[in-house]
Amino acid sequence: MPQVFHRSTNTISRLSIALLVVAVAVFFFVVEQMQRSPYVSWRGVARTQPVPFSHQHHVGGLGIDCRYCHTSVEVSSFAGIPPTKTCMNCHAQIWTNAEMLAPVRESFRSGTSLVWQRANQIPDFVYFDHSIHINKGVGCDSCHGPVDRMPLMWAENTLQMEWCLNCHRAPEKFLRPRAEVFNMRYEPPSERLPLEMDGKKFTDQISLGTYLVKKYRLRSVYDITSCNTCHR
Repeated sequence: MPQVFHRSTNTISRLSIALLVVAVAVFFFVVEQMQRSPYVSWRGVARTQPVPFSHQHHVGGLGIDCRYCHTSVEVSSFAGIPPTKTCMNCHAQIWTNAEMLAPVRESFRSGTSLVWQRANQIPDFVYFDHSIHINKGVGCDSCHGPVDRMPLMWAENTLQMEWCLNCHRAPEKFLRPRAEVFNMRYEPPSERLPLEMDGKKFTDQISLGTYLVKKYRLRSVYDITSCNTCHR
C-alpha cells in the first residue's frame, strides 16, 4: 500500500503543535502584562481634574495633614473627598481672584459639587476599608505613593489583587507605628536610624513589623488572604 502522507508530515505536525503551545503561552503573557500596564491600571497617569489641585504644594510645601481634607479616613471605609467649603477655608483669604480657582468659587456660590476624577479606584466587588488599614499601621504612602511630591494626582500602584496580596501575605514588612501613618517621609528602622517604641528598640523593619502585628492584633495571614475578607 502506497504511503498516504509524506514523511515530513510528522515533523510538520510536531512543529505545528509546538508553535501552537508557544502562541498560546505568548498570548496569555501579553494579556497578563497588559493587565498590569498603565493602559489598564492607569498607574502613573495624572487624571484631568476640574481644578489642577497640587498635593505637592499643599502637602509637601504647606505641610497640610492628610486628615484636614480626608476627614473620615480614620473612622470610615471611605477616605472622603473634601467639600468646596474646605477649599474656601483658605481660599476665601488667599488667591481670591485666581482664574484657576474660578470653578471652586462657583461651586461654593452655587452649592454644586465639583466632580473630581478618582486616581485610585478599586472594583465594586472588592471591599476596602481605609480605617482598618490606618489603625493597623499601614501608611498612606504605602498605597498612594509619595503624594507630597505629586503636582497632579496619579495612582502609584495598580491596586490589583496580586499587589494587595503581597502585603496581606507578609504584613510585617509594611507596618509602622500609628503615629507615623500620615508621615509621608517615614523611614523604616535601621542600624543607622533605630526606632524606639514601648521601651523597645528596633533596628529593622521585620522585627518592628512582627511586634506591631501582635500589638495591633492583626488577624492571621490565613484570614486576611481569605477570599471572603475582601470579596463579600
